Amino acid sequence: MDKVIRDAERMFAKSVVNVETRGDGTRVLRSGIPLPETYTRCVGDWLEHWARARPDSLYLAERDENDEWRKITYGEARRRVVGIATWMLGQSLSAERPVVILSDNSIEHALLSLAAMHIGVPVSSISPGNSLMSKDHAKLKGNIELLRPGVIYADPVERFAPALAAIRDLHDGVVVAGRNSTVLEGAVPFSALEQTSDEAAVMAAFDRITPESIGKFLFTSGSVGSPKAVINTQRMMCSNQMAKELVWPFLAENRPVLVEWLPWSHTFGGNHNFNLVLRWGGTIYIDDGKPTPAGLDKTVRNLREIAPTLYFNVPRAYDMLVPLLRQDAQLRDTFFSRLNLIFYAGAALPHHLWEGLEVLSEKVTGTKVTMVSSWGSTETAPTCTDSHFEAERPGVIGVPVPGTALKLVPSADKLEVRVKGPNVFPGYWKQPEITAKSFDDEGYYMIGDAVEFLDERFPEKGLLFDGRVGEDFKLLTGTWVHVGALRVAGIDAMKPVAQDIVVTGHDRDEIGFLVFPNIPECRSLCPDLPPDAPMIDLLMNPAVRQRVRQGMALMKQTGGGSSTYPSRALLMAEPPSVEAGEITDKGYINQRMTLARRADLVEYLHADVVDKTVITVHSAN
Repeated sequence: MDKVIRDAERMFAKSVVNVETRGDGTRVLRSGIPLPETYTRCVGDWLEHWARARPDSLYLAERDENDEWRKITYGEARRRVVGIATWMLGQSLSAERPVVILSDNSIEHALLSLAAMHIGVPVSSISPGNSLMSKDHAKLKGNIELLRPGVIYADPVERFAPALAAIRDLHDGVVVAGRNSTVLEGAVPFSALEQTSDEAAVMAAFDRITPESIGKFLFTSGSVGSPKAVINTQRMMCSNQMAKELVWPFLAENRPVLVEWLPWSHTFGGNHNFNLVLRWGGTIYIDDGKPTPAGLDKTVRNLREIAPTLYFNVPRAYDMLVPLLRQDAQLRDTFFSRLNLIFYAGAALPHHLWEGLEVLSEKVTGTKVTMVSSWGSTETAPTCTDSHFEAERPGVIGVPVPGTALKLVPSADKLEVRVKGPNVFPGYWKQPEITAKSFDDEGYYMIGDAVEFLDERFPEKGLLFDGRVGEDFKLLTGTWVHVGALRVAGIDAMKPVAQDIVVTGHDRDEIGFLVFPNIPECRSLCPDLPPDAPMIDLLMNPAVRQRVRQGMALMKQTGGGSSTYPSRALLMAEPPSVEAGEITDKGYINQRMTLARRADLVEYLHADVVDKTVITVHSAN
């Protein structure tokens, strides 16, 4: 029987870090826990194992058209994977003609992915936003032109009709219409894929898979440069889960149950979480909600009904969830009832949310929930570090996982981090020039991030994410502004008003903040305003503005000079746009894209004559 384990010492392997220091100040960090030379050959081996060992165990569940949970067991999943793979064997698929999935997470999405990988064919889940939120479909066209897929899946296919029309001349593949489709013109219904089953042929292809076989093409988010197709091999994905097994041994006693919205088109949801559940024979309840005003109600409904054992999300989602956990006893009791840990990624968790989750969990269970994070990228499938211990503060990304080496290279006043290990990608698909520029002369992947030690004397206490090397900037004084740390500090200082922040001040005298407000929390500060008060009235309300000003003053009082606090702030009436790339599918702010899209507001914020809508530290407006 599965156990609820909340003792960090029992849950995790002891943190041990070996440090090699070089003469030029470079340090190489490695885990003191060795990675075995051999481990699982491919993702499909996990499906085969659980289909034999626990065929009746629940694998996947999602809401159907009647709002009931539609479920599939491991045994049924394996049977259907073999049927779909049989059909795929007749489609002349290969790395040059992979399977592309345009739709959101679903049971069929999972089965298609597993079926493709079961016969050694790569699969590429592409963000639905590229199809549904774009007017010119430029990004999708680039995706398809690079991959030239042999199968394209869309559900419901009619929603994707404009996107499919835009890419019609860029591939010769078969379009497969999902189970929710009503229009099938020019498309093959999903049910047609499961008409026959040739297990011998499928298993012959399965046996030819090697650790070097390409499992997936995952596209980068595009936050830096144009999106690229990252080759994800079976070795990358399996070494990640082997490392996780070594540092999270409690999973052997507590099979994971996830209530999960994170998109499988990204490495966090599609590799870290999806593969974790498959590795341990757990269950994914596919959450049809998202951390948006429109999608949050669905997430809350699902969490009232299903108690997760692990909860993975981005800080933006916790900012929206914590107030509801305070208000809703049923939600709170269910959510924490069998929760082993909370995992946050995508950005550092502000301190007030960390404390809030600890207080709420203690209220329900009598103990503080363990909160952990990690760090990595699409190019590392994704895990490079893991905080397999109780961190002393939010923002700790952990230590190198077994098998992974981190090279910390002094760069200006930062430590640029580079990565080597079996989890690192071999390159970008059909882009050898970009690939060559991504590795240094020792073969370390230059990921573009910076880190710092929580305590250099004790590297086992973990590293802190120190932003992207290219994201930081200098003021005219020549002082560096560390954007990542400043953003998190600002969100915490301005709680509960600031849901997210974009830092401005490139080549200027002072720092500014574009503040995206948490609207429900702002309204709670203004009891005299009617619930439907216009946005401008809410954002100009003295209580809201004073709270922002107090946060700015607190940051200034903390000390550290002009690079550590904003002199000006502007509350954003328009939320960050997913369509415009200001918010990624993983739910975090895209600093560079937001600055470019709102360049006029940046100029307005920093104008010589300060407008009354701009909040300054000393102003009374």
